[in-house]
Amino acid sequence: MVCMVLGSTGIVFAQDKQDSPEVLRKQTDAKEVISNFFKKKSTVVDTAAKTHSNFSTLPSAGYNPSIGFAVGITSTGGHVFGNPKTTTFSVINANAYVSTMGLASFEAKNNIFTNDDIYNIQGGIQVGKTVALDYGVGTGHSVQGDGSFALNDLPLDNNPDVFPIKYSYLKFSERIYRKVFKHVYAGAGFIFDKYSNIDDQRKTGPRVNTHNFRYSTLNNYPISGYSASGLLFNIEYNSRDHLNRPYNGIYADVVLRINEEWLGSEHKSLQLKTEFRKYWNLSKVNPEHIIAFWYWGAYLLNGTIPYLELPGTGSDASNRIGRGYTIGRFKGTSFAYSEAEYRFPVTKNKLLSGVVFTNIETASNSRNINLTEFIEPGAGVGLRLLFNKYSRSNLCIDYGAGNYGSKGIFLGLNEVF
Repeated sequence: MVCMVLGSTGIVFAQDKQDSPEVLRKQTDAKEVISNFFKKKSTVVDTAAKTHSNFSTLPSAGYNPSIGFAVGITSTGGHVFGNPKTTTFSVINANAYVSTMGLASFEAKNNIFTNDDIYNIQGGIQVGKTVALDYGVGTGHSVQGDGSFALNDLPLDNNPDVFPIKYSYLKFSERIYRKVFKHVYAGAGFIFDKYSNIDDQRKTGPRVNTHNFRYSTLNNYPISGYSASGLLFNIEYNSRDHLNRPYNGIYADVVLRINEEWLGSEHKSLQLKTEFRKYWNLSKVNPEHIIAFWYWGAYLLNGTIPYLELPGTGSDASNRIGRGYTIGRFKGTSFAYSEAEYRFPVTKNKLLSGVVFTNIETASNSRNINLTEFIEPGAGVGLRLLFNKYSRSNLCIDYGAGNYGSKGIFLGLNEVF
């Protein structure tokens, strides 16, 4: 959906050490531009005060043949819950939308650090009715209609060889980490995912022709709905200077997910999820010159997982994996993704900056396609508009292209990773 700026309100937080009043005074964000446009004299006070507005809200509106006309709202905010010199900036995000085809969604996510980073709490809740485009399992195969232009996570043209799947969902997860060494955390959590009212919207003959039906039947999952819930055991490393827009540092996370029938899952499974991010600052004078690297992987070690739980394009917490492809374009029982990005300033006042990125992804299907057997590349360029300089939040507009003629524009709030 196309995003437009609505406005913002504020809560209080302390400044990060990278964002001194002297540095911030030289920067201009979208909030100041909007304020100066509507008021003869700006009411934005950029001093060494310790309180600033950091909660940003944007409306969204758009049209897609799969969802109809849709309107929504996206918010992001944060706070430092402790000594700003020793406590990481915490982030809370929320968004919601409704469409003319009866689809709706709400989600709220948190990534909170307590005083001195003793605890890190990550999780969120998602509920709604949506549509997913089903291209099948595994990488290395094209489909009829590939090459149609996409806006964000859905193509602008209907694809005759892709099966839309409408479904309702409820997802909840929460993980609590405890610091055990400097930058190192260990913890555990719980996850519950429920899918209901599943309906393959486009059928070519018998229902068995859809990928979802074949997979669910083969692995003994109910066709109309199922649940996947389990325990999470985690190890995390985090030395990033900021969550929204890091200038330097490393983030690594290893999660072992154990789905159990006694917790509500249809079947048992054992899944390993890994994530690694690294940020290299290229300039001591201008910290916005950055090389960023991202790796994300999910591997099925034992058992089976439901079709709508298969990891793939857009499966990360922010649904940003795989710019150049629509969400769900590739998926598999195991999935691996890697991306590199160069970030650089465009204007002296930091209002505009840019990115150049490239990525690859691969997926298996546990039958005749192995992980890394087929690699799907993507690449593109993007523009960043600094929306709130105090929370380092920005608006992202990217053009990406991938294999099989895939291409599109991808919008978002805050950096992709």
